[in-house]
Amino acid sequence: MARAKLISRIIQYTILAIMAIFVFIPVLMLVFGALKTRGELLSHPYTPPVPPRWENMIDILQTPIFWQMLRNSLIVMTVVTVAVVVICSLAAFVFARMDFRGKWLSFNLFTLGLMFPINVAILPVYFVLRQMDLIDNLWGIIIVQTAFQLSGNIMILRGFFTAIPAELQDAAYIDGCTVFDFFWRILLPLARPALSAVAALTMIVSWNDFLVPLVVLNSEELWTLPLGTMQFQGQYGSDLALVSAFITLSAIPTIIFYIFAERQIVAGLTAGAVKG
Repeated sequence: MARAKLISRIIQYTILAIMAIFVFIPVLMLVFGALKTRGELLSHPYTPPVPPRWENMIDILQTPIFWQMLRNSLIVMTVVTVAVVVICSLAAFVFARMDFRGKWLSFNLFTLGLMFPINVAILPVYFVLRQMDLIDNLWGIIIVQTAFQLSGNIMILRGFFTAIPAELQDAAYIDGCTVFDFFWRILLPLARPALSAVAALTMIVSWNDFLVPLVVLNSEELWTLPLGTMQFQGQYGSDLALVSAFITLSAIPTIIFYIFAERQIVAGLTAGAVKG
């Protein structure tokens, strides 16, 4: 029995190691390319940089457009995250803890949003934004990203709110809490793991979004980093080492954030009940 368990564990770790290799090889190739000269990248694309060339990174960091795109990405990500957390927590509370006529119909309308990804709806979204005069405006990106992240996150928070015992809510009302007091003072602190997961997922999706900025933005000063990656590649397409450095620097904030937020994401998505 112990031998079979050991063999099973070895097979599992072997499969995980192979999967990790396939995932990290492209990342390593990108970093290697960013630390080489153009000639070294073309002649030896798969070898580590010896010695590493930091000039490409320095050139990107000295480019004003990079910091402008970084600022735009931070603005969009921050506003979208705050909006999604606030709207989804309020909506999930209503669907989980309150009864009203048409509740399930309204909730099903939100769940239908999962069936229409932004790739499918981008054309009508563009027409609506044009009528609202939000083309070439960061608010156009913020509104679209917020709207298309509501459905899934409402379902995540609703599942967590539903798992909280009804006796806790009744006791809060007996002690004099209003509906909003129960939501603000009791429910939200208990739902901190789920809120952290929603915020983390929203940040990552917003930061990496490419399609919406591509459709909405025209002005170079409003580019976000994913859109700037394409434009930068077009401008410096002959210098693959410089392009690799730009992509590497653009990805660093997401990687750092995910490393610190991974535990919160897993805890929030797996928390299904509150034990009293």
